[in-house]
Amino acid sequence: PWRPARYRVAVLATVRTWTTRQWSVAALGALGTALLIGIPTDVIPNPVFGRPVDVTWWSYPALVVTAVLGGLLLATYVREPAPSGDGSLLALDDDRPTRLGGLGGALTFFAVGCPVCNKVVLLALGTTGARTWFEPIQPLLAIASIALLLIALRARLRSTASCPV
Repeated sequence: PWRPARYRVAVLATVRTWTTRQWSVAALGALGTALLIGIPTDVIPNPVFGRPVDVTWWSYPALVVTAVLGGLLLATYVREPAPSGDGSLLALDDDRPTRLGGLGGALTFFAVGCPVCNKVVLLALGTTGARTWFEPIQPLLAIASIALLLIALRARLRSTASCPV
């Protein structure tokens, strides 16, 4: 549904009020997401993993956007310690956005990964099917994964803006 401009501004204002802890978690979460997806898919070159199909040009921006959104989404779950000193740093009050974010990250793994290195795709479609059918839809998977991460991030920020913890 359509939302007034002040509502969108409130969501952005939430990010502007983040603490150093939240920004640190966002940065570390982005780095961790990039490494978690980029190393096994060999988008980030490394001596452990390889791929017979070259990395596509769009895999790099897809990985960067996914990493940034994943880090920001992770940071929405960080809260400052309560004055009572319960020591809890994570607020896991609504797990629906978490599931969307997790699905978005998994889709990115399939999107930027080598089409013939993925055992699930290879078993389902074979080598020829992976190159003929799966490889052409990988950019669509990247778009879908980014969309899911954006939806999850928006839901988390919206709930924070409408009902601060």
